[in-house]
Amino acid sequence: MSQKPQNQTGTSRRDFLKAASLTGAVFALGLPKSEILASPILNLSSQPGLVLPETAELTPYILIEKSGRITIMNPRPEIGQGTYQSVPALIAEELEVSLDKVVIRQTGGETKFGGMWSQAVGGSGSIRGGYTQMRKVGASAREMLIKAASDQWNVPVEECYAENATVVHKPTGKKLTYGQLAEPAAKLPVPKEPKLKDPKQFTMLGKSMPRPDVPLKVSGQATFGIDAKVPGMVYASIERCPVLGSKLVSFDASQALKVKGVQKAVKIERVVGKNHYEGVAVIASNYWAALQGRKALKVKWDHQGHDTFNSADFEKSLRDLAKSDGVVGHNAGDFDKAFADSPNQLEAFYETPIVTHSTMEPMNALAHYQPGVDSPGNKVELWVSSQGGDLVKDEVAKALKVPADNVAVHILFNGGGFGRRLTQDFATEAAMLSKTIGKPVKVIWTREDDTLLGPFRPMTFSAMRGALSADGKAVAFQHKVISPSIDATMNEKYDKTKPDGTMLEGTGEQKYEIPNLNTRYVNADIHIPLTYWRSVTSSTVAFAHECFIDELAHKAGKDPLAFRLAMLAKDTDAKRVLTKLKEVSGWNKSLPAGKGRGIAQWEFFAGLAAQVVEVSKNTTGGVTIDKVYCVIDLGTVVNPDTVKAQVEGAIAMAITAATKDGITFENGQAKQANFDANRMLRINEMPQVEVHILAEGGPTIKGVGEPGLPPLAPALANAVFAATGKRIRRLPFDLEKLA
Repeated sequence: MSQKPQNQTGTSRRDFLKAASLTGAVFALGLPKSEILASPILNLSSQPGLVLPETAELTPYILIEKSGRITIMNPRPEIGQGTYQSVPALIAEELEVSLDKVVIRQTGGETKFGGMWSQAVGGSGSIRGGYTQMRKVGASAREMLIKAASDQWNVPVEECYAENATVVHKPTGKKLTYGQLAEPAAKLPVPKEPKLKDPKQFTMLGKSMPRPDVPLKVSGQATFGIDAKVPGMVYASIERCPVLGSKLVSFDASQALKVKGVQKAVKIERVVGKNHYEGVAVIASNYWAALQGRKALKVKWDHQGHDTFNSADFEKSLRDLAKSDGVVGHNAGDFDKAFADSPNQLEAFYETPIVTHSTMEPMNALAHYQPGVDSPGNKVELWVSSQGGDLVKDEVAKALKVPADNVAVHILFNGGGFGRRLTQDFATEAAMLSKTIGKPVKVIWTREDDTLLGPFRPMTFSAMRGALSADGKAVAFQHKVISPSIDATMNEKYDKTKPDGTMLEGTGEQKYEIPNLNTRYVNADIHIPLTYWRSVTSSTVAFAHECFIDELAHKAGKDPLAFRLAMLAKDTDAKRVLTKLKEVSGWNKSLPAGKGRGIAQWEFFAGLAAQVVEVSKNTTGGVTIDKVYCVIDLGTVVNPDTVKAQVEGAIAMAITAATKDGITFENGQAKQANFDANRMLRINEMPQVEVHILAEGGPTIKGVGEPGLPPLAPALANAVFAATGKRIRRLPFDLEKLA
């Protein structure tokens, strides 16, 4: 049987009663008996002598016990964005059960729940990608249960309906519980196209509801990856060279082995895409000993020339590359001719830094490699905070050369993801170490590891050119992105001759009706590992794009919002969002002296949002952010309260990236190592945020977790200009020192 992570205090009486309550038959979608109690989210532990109930398939996501207890499997990891509630709610709404009456468990990459990325979170895709599919799961089960009841009563299906986990015969009022119906229902064919509820009948979706993970987290019952424990496990802390790209020459562990609890030191490899980094893992009986042993190591590195890398020189190279034509991404009309013929031309250059993800829970993973003895093939079991059980399974299977079906993954709560936990280097490290030392091993990164080693959001520069007609209309617009490529640092087969859609994200898709539009990408080689950051490249290119729109509006002598709306003659989502924002922000109301407001909108693969930021000049010569108004367009909303929380979180993260510390390199390594130099926004710095949701039932369902981030930096910079006359073209900038 799979080992289960336990709290330091062991199994509580409450947890024992939970496990012991699994009595009678259970009917599940594709869940083998061995997985019924594999619930690291709820921190259940296996009990000696516990007899597991028999199961039968109903749907892959729904398990119903004879007692009536219902379990819903959640395929999307909870990283703070609310999928622990929102995805099961899609199923529960159609199943006609209250979410507070069900048990929620996390899937771990099992193939029965779908292929790659079907059990991952990223790109604000959990609801966008699963809204209809998850509702169909619940609706199919509901129809099977109703059919089972109609067969038992020998009455027409049309006379039966479901409510509150029961099926009711309308003419007689007779009732049967789901627990009573599950066994015969499981024998029925699964409807391919079940009838979905009319949204007017929704009792949960579209309404603010409590998140069931919050009480678990507040009370300390929730299990994060860093909490996981199994019998016989050891700890590992890994020394890696902060000069990325260095090779390990040799190491002396003699002093490390003198630290009480240290057992051994071994060489280990970290894999990030096409990048391979060597390190030395110190294995110990407890984490403190592993960390102290690591500090006692004597390691020699060959920096391979990377110790000369520094931010100042790299920035200069990007500015030089801006003179290159680059690769065309999007082209409409004839930009060169329109720009040359225009009486009003404008050029500007914008710069954004490298930043870290800085999740509050550092990277960690617990792995147990088990050589094949009683059954063919070697097996690996992992407990990990990751953004995808299927991603972990795939990467570990490749790294250890074992069949993917032999990799069991327990996805636990994540203390933040932001794209960092889409890269599974920390999980493969733990699995490889477990194979090497023959024990379950838990790898924990320090905060310094997390900050120094990446992967990072890339530095992104933008060369902007635009032109206005004599009457102040935008007739030509060019956005040239100069930056390293995320895909190039991950993929050996990256093609530099083709436009990089990731690095040009959104630049050619805005709804502004500019007749001559041109986007270009200039690739800059870098050896630093890069990966996706919350809202990916929209977090940087939107700053340049929307600030430059403001610059054009100023040159035309027009109001920034009116200038934007004038370029949106067609009825589009962007026009609706900006119109709503104009209303809720009181844009046309004058502000007192010393205050200013700025606006920005951004539409990209994840969704659409627009923001107005209000600032006021302060006594230090800088500005204070007073308030942020945000309108986010969703089409359909599951939990409005979660949407507001996600937008507020995105704004906090965006303010941090815009006004705190970027990552800079000197002598080949990052100068910032912890939160003293890589500062986060503090609670007293958080402005008031007012969120307005457009959810009018449109055909397109849009994301929530990322769209609230890109508009903040440009709206803030535009507000600073409105208040002070100072134009911000480089991030980060100090709010306190603008004069």
